[in-house]
Amino acid sequence: MSSFLTILIIGISLSMDAFSLALIYGMQGMSKRNKILLSLIVGIYHFIMPLIGLTFGTILDNINLMSIDIIASLILIYIGIDLIISNSKKEDRLEINKLGFIIFGLSVSIDSLTVGIGLKALTDNYLISSITFSLSSLIFTYTGLLLGNIIGSKVGKYSKLTGGIILICIAIIMFIR
Repeated sequence: MSSFLTILIIGISLSMDAFSLALIYGMQGMSKRNKILLSLIVGIYHFIMPLIGLTFGTILDNINLMSIDIIASLILIYIGIDLIISNSKKEDRLEINKLGFIIFGLSVSIDSLTVGIGLKALTDNYLISSITFSLSSLIFTYTGLLLGNIIGSKVGKYSKLTGGIILICIAIIMFIR
């Protein structure tokens, strides 16, 4: 039971990135269908990435072409700049296309890849671990989108600008740590 509690706590901590970014995206207003789709994509990534990390983590770690934090930071900066630019447009909602969903899912699940590298040290039940990571990230993403929608209705037209600035700040923090 202690091992599962550890895995659950890791799953929740892995879900915090998705939750915080989902708050920002939720402020833009999304359809229920897109909220579910984005949450599923994030959940699927959080299922697959630890398994990839488990299988190929040592190889990726030895290559060291570019830090995973740098890649995630660049993705977040791109999304943040896109939010800021879209704030100046006269659209009511930020329309995120399916490619944006895939990039979002990748950017918040990269840390699951690194967790997969050390997963052997925690447990030998990799499937249950990946399912736990997946479900927690799916739930946290959907909750973030719902709460963001409520916040966005109160913040109004400045939500894209605010969200973009927050994303860029998160990216900078990830880059320098």
